[in-house]
Amino acid sequence: MDKKSFSKIIAGTMTWGVWGKNCSTQQMIELMNCCLENNITTFDHADIYGDYTTEAEFGKAFNESKIDRSTIQLISKCGIQMESDKRNNFVKHYDYATSYIIGSVEQSLRNLQTDYLDLLLLHRPSPLMRADDIAEAIAKLKQDGKILDFGVSNFTPLQTDLIETKIKINYNQISFSITDFEAMTNGSLDHMQTRNITPMCWSPLGTVFRQDDDQTRRLKKILANFSDKYEVPADIILLAWILKHPAGILPVCGTADPSRLANLMKATTVNMELQDWFALWSESTGVPVP
Repeated sequence: MDKKSFSKIIAGTMTWGVWGKNCSTQQMIELMNCCLENNITTFDHADIYGDYTTEAEFGKAFNESKIDRSTIQLISKCGIQMESDKRNNFVKHYDYATSYIIGSVEQSLRNLQTDYLDLLLLHRPSPLMRADDIAEAIAKLKQDGKILDFGVSNFTPLQTDLIETKIKINYNQISFSITDFEAMTNGSLDHMQTRNITPMCWSPLGTVFRQDDDQTRRLKKILANFSDKYEVPADIILLAWILKHPAGILPVCGTADPSRLANLMKATTVNMELQDWFALWSESTGVPVP
């Protein structure tokens, strides 16, 4: 089965709700349309975002927007059970029972006001997850047309292999950026290429604009030079650095700022030179490459 075609940059919705900008319905509609106008057609969700509220707020906006469902792709995640007044939980934990996965997806579909998810991800690995239970849930959801594809999030290569003993994984959404590149050096991205798993990455800008330390100061200095050279903003350079990796990583960008959303796809047109790519990596580590 061919993999679903997602946009090269994915819109992350975590900060669209109460965990961030707390957008109104109209603001969410405007953000959706801004994405589509700039060829960002894929929207990344999780059931827990906004303390289990953001999916429903997005769904309301999506319904009112009259956007054609066939023109967008919806991703969601399940498995994290948070302490919440919406859940009878006394401790944060993970649940990957067959019935829980199916019930979570059905709730996400109601919240998002759609008949299917283009992709379901297991949000974080659990020591108690059983590959048989997960495979049974995914097979049922696919058979019923409620999900089109399946993947994981934040899974190690061995955790991925465990699930793949029973069912194929097509995506793994991980943390990856110029300041968090362990997946590139610990074999994780190599493993995904070997297994034909497409990586997605959350927090693709890393800590560059969130922290002030020796690493980020070095990076900001070289980014200013490359921003002039390639005639794009610094954040676009960072996305272009990710896109150059042969694993075909799809960055999930969590901005709720329309002006920044409008710029993101410029990263796909930056043809970063080989030595510039390594220069950024060297500035991040503070030493020449090995």
